[in-house]
Amino acid sequence: MSTASLNRTFAALADPTRRALLARLSRGEASVNVLARPFKLSLPAVSKHLKVLQQSGLISRSRNAQWRPCRLETKALKEAQDWVETYRMEWEERFDRLGSYLEKLQRKP
Repeated sequence: MSTASLNRTFAALADPTRRALLARLSRGEASVNVLARPFKLSLPAVSKHLKVLQQSGLISRSRNAQWRPCRLETKALKEAQDWVETYRMEWEERFDRLGSYLEKLQRKP
């Protein structure tokens, strides 16, 4: 995954409304009207959030006659997860070393 793509994904995920939209789409595709119902936002505001999600590759939108469903795309999420996983083990090792060091300091008189 390119740095720019990863940046777009994490920027899109930083917003709680967009995360809520993704959570709803994890249950299946939905129209903008259906996605907008739980929010106190205008349809244009929801559409802007969806555009950010689409540009980051987290969702796709299609057209079926008058219905324009939004669908969760898991590839970008998987790539972000893989990036985090790459560093998770290193971070855990560092925290373990820090924990050991702090325990050692507490044992000293």
